[in-house]
Formats: sequence, structure tokens, C-alpha cells
Amino acid sequence: MGEQTTITTPDGSFSAYVARPAQAPTAAVVVIQEIFGVNQVMREITDGLAGQGFLAVCPDLFWRIEPGIQLTDQSEAEWQKAFGLFNAFDPETGVKDIAATISTIRQDPGCSGKVGAVGFCLGGLLAYLTATRTDVDAAVAYYGVGIDSRLAEAASLKRPLLMHIAEEDGFVPKEAQVKIIAALQPNPLVEIHTYAGRDHGFARTGGQHYDAAAAQQAGERSLAFFRKHLV
Repeated sequence: MGEQTTITTPDGSFSAYVARPAQAPTAAVVVIQEIFGVNQVMREITDGLAGQGFLAVCPDLFWRIEPGIQLTDQSEAEWQKAFGLFNAFDPETGVKDIAATISTIRQDPGCSGKVGAVGFCLGGLLAYLTATRTDVDAAVAYYGVGIDSRLAEAASLKRPLLMHIAEEDGFVPKEAQVKIIAALQPNPLVEIHTYAGRDHGFARTGGQHYDAAAAQQAGERSLAFFRKHLV
């Protein structure tokens, strides 16, 4: 269903997976990867958004470290590899690469001009930073890691932001969740949903903490959010 495209930046070029909807032009959505790279899960999410009528693109944000990496969450070795990539990754350049992706997809003949972003895990943090630092039209963050240490950036938020927080997130402690909600919920641009009993990665199909009901609920909320702000 998908195709590969190239995103060019002043630092070099990297690949992105693109899925096109049946009808065009339409709004675009940038899918921001987890720590496992542009793997099958990310491609399926991208394909799913295209199936919902969006032009979807998932950039390879690990290209500076190891281009084309594709991991699963099914082995300890892959987890260790993923954490190594996470520790080597620079969110500052990652956001710049997302901005380049937004600019590129916005110029695509299949794009209406509106562009959203949705990110998971590391991508959840990057989706939040995308909302505060770029001209994206709307952003969705699933269980973003490290947002609590960057709450000062919320002052720069000028675009709608939807957040999905797993209440039992092993990577985002309860104290961090309290800080995030207290700082962001009063902002009329921010919509926050929490998921009781759910752990990090509850929307990752096939993952250890996958929960079909919570994933469906979050997915429906995300689609409604994008249709409200992008269509």
C-alpha cells in the first residue's frame, strides 16, 4: 500500500514511508515513530490513516544513527538495541527533521495544505515538541516520555494538542503525569485523556501491554480530533 519518499534537509536526506488515500487532495498526518524505528507497527498505523482518508507519512528519524532500522518489542536484544538508539537520539534534530517532513508533505500534490502529527512513546514527546516548535496544524501525543521535563515549552503552544496518558505507564511515573496534567490541562488548546489501568504502549498492536479497547478508544478520539482540526 505504501511507497518510499525522500526528505531533504541541510544535514542530508532520509527516507519516509508514505501511504496515500483513495481520494486526494486531503490533509496529511506525520506519524512519529517509537524507539523501534519505522517498523511494521508504524507502517500499519500509517496505512490505517490513509484508509481513513489522510495522506500519511512516517519519517525515519533514526537516520543519523542507523538508517532503516526496524525492530520489534518481542526480544530482550531488540529492546536493548532500541534503548541504545533512544539514548543516542537527539530530540532537537528530530524535531527539525519532523519540520522538514511537514514542509515536504505540505507541498505534495496530494496534500490539501493542512498537516497534523501523531507520535508514540519517544514520538509522543516529539509530537508535543512539534506542537510547540513547528507550524503543524494539530498534534496527538500517545504516552510521551519526558514531557514533564519540557513543560516550559507549553508557553509556545499555538496549535491544538491531544494527549493520551496511560495511568500505569512504567516510563512516565505518576508524579510526572500529575505535573503534565496540571501544567497543560488549563490550556484551551490542549485536550487530555487518561486511561485507567493501562500501561505504556497500550496502542502498540501485538505488544505486551496492548489493550484493544483502550487502543480503539484512543484511536477514535484521535481521528475525531484530526477531522475537527484538519479537514
